[in-house]
Amino acid sequence: MIVITGGKGQLGREFIKALNRAEVPYKAFDKSELDISSGEKVLSVIRDIKPDVIINCAAYNQVDRAETEYEMAYKVNVIGVENLAVAAKEVGAFFVHYSSDYVFDGKKEDGLYTEKDTPSPLNEYGKSKLLGEERVKAVLDNYLILRVSWVYGEGKQNFIHKLLSWAERDSYLKVACDEFSVPTYTGVIVDVTLKAIEQGLSGLYHLTNSGFTSRFEWARAVFEILGVDKFIRPVPSSVFSLPAKRPLFSPMSNKKISKELSVSIPYWEESLREFLGCLKG
Repeated sequence: MIVITGGKGQLGREFIKALNRAEVPYKAFDKSELDISSGEKVLSVIRDIKPDVIINCAAYNQVDRAETEYEMAYKVNVIGVENLAVAAKEVGAFFVHYSSDYVFDGKKEDGLYTEKDTPSPLNEYGKSKLLGEERVKAVLDNYLILRVSWVYGEGKQNFIHKLLSWAERDSYLKVACDEFSVPTYTGVIVDVTLKAIEQGLSGLYHLTNSGFTSRFEWARAVFEILGVDKFIRPVPSSVFSLPAKRPLFSPMSNKKISKELSVSIPYWEESLREFLGCLKG
């Protein structure tokens, strides 16, 4: 039995689709059904179900709002994660948790970030995700922490949805050309995660699509694939004066998890075409 938190988010929904296809028993909870920041509620639910695996897809991921709503980000990304880890330990469940490339400051100059690199988050969101990682490690000896980046899938809380909304509203767009990371498809995250669970993988890994790109090039690729005729102007990210400072170069290498699982993870362009092809119908 698998328990999924954050069941209505884009990653949780992707897990539900995959587990339904595979006919794997699971129970999925959204925030209204299970607020992970409540330790008492988490323990009650997990004790009742006694799952074999807990997959935490719940997260506070409003990067800019976290600068002023840090307590809320902390409640979900730190306290909530610790509550789940404690519950997993009590019932002997394997715990899977997702972190972020925003635990890094983007100042590395000799290649992609690996699991050996020291985190140094620039914003409150990144700090909360790093603290969540540390709480898992403090509670559990056996766990799987997967750092992901620029996640997109079915849902509204991602760059592609925002980009297409902007395109409907504005005559031309400005997109940052100096922010680099790896657009990562929820379908890839789910497939690799389930394979990792099946093979008994544990520890900290980076799980992204392969390659990397800028937000500007990502936006251009989306419009090209969908046939959207809209002018996009590349601009420095400083133009937007966003509350949260973001790492300018935070692509992570997926070589470690690819080697451990003997899998070849698709390049970001390949998965983007697969996802957008489904959108086009």
